Amino acid sequence: MSKGLRATVAFLVLLAPAGAAQARTAQASANKDLRIAHEVVASINDYAQFTVFDDVSVGVENGIVRLSGNVTMPYKRNEIEKRAAAVDGVREISNKIGVLPVSMLDDELRNRIARSIYGNSNFWDYAIMRNPPIHIVVERGHVTLTGVVRNNVDRMLARSLANQFSAFSVTSKLRTDAEVNDARAADSD
Repeated sequence: MSKGLRATVAFLVLLAPAGAAQARTAQASANKDLRIAHEVVASINDYAQFTVFDDVSVGVENGIVRLSGNVTMPYKRNEIEKRAAAVDGVREISNKIGVLPVSMLDDELRNRIARSIYGNSNFWDYAIMRNPPIHIVVERGHVTLTGVVRNNVDRMLARSLANQFSAFSVTSKLRTDAEVNDARAADSD
C-alpha cells in the first residue's frame, strides 16, 4: 500500500469514531427534544383551563420550545408559557400563541358547533375523553377545526356539522390517526 493511501485510510479511521460520536450526540439531542415536547404537551393537556376552543402546537429544537396557536383568553397564553418553561431541559420559550378577540357572536358559534359535533353519536367516544381531540377555533366568524380523528369519515362529518352554522368560512385542519402515525414514522427516519 502506498504511503499516501495509508495516510488517507488512517485519517478516515480516525474520523469514523468522531462521526459516530456526532451521530450519537445528535440522536441524544433529538431524544431529549422529543421528551421535552411530550412533557410540554402533557402539561398543557393537564391545564384545566385548556379547552376545545383553544389550540396550541408545540415544537422543540435544541431545548428551545416554540408555542403557537390560539387561545380564548390572555391568561391562558401566559399560563401555558409558564407550564412549558417549568419542564426540565427547556432552555428558552418562543411564545407565538395568539389570543382570540372577545366576541359574543364567536362564543355562540363555538358553543353551537361544539354541541353539534360532540352531541353527534359518531363523536360520543371523543366527547367522553378527558381532553376531546377536536378543537374548534373561531375568529371573527371564521372557523378552523384542528386535532386528530380516527378516520376520514369522522373528519368529513365534523366539517359537515360545523358547516351548518352561519360561519363565514370553515377550514378543517383535522388529521387522521394514520396521518399522524405516518408523520411520526417520517420524523424518526
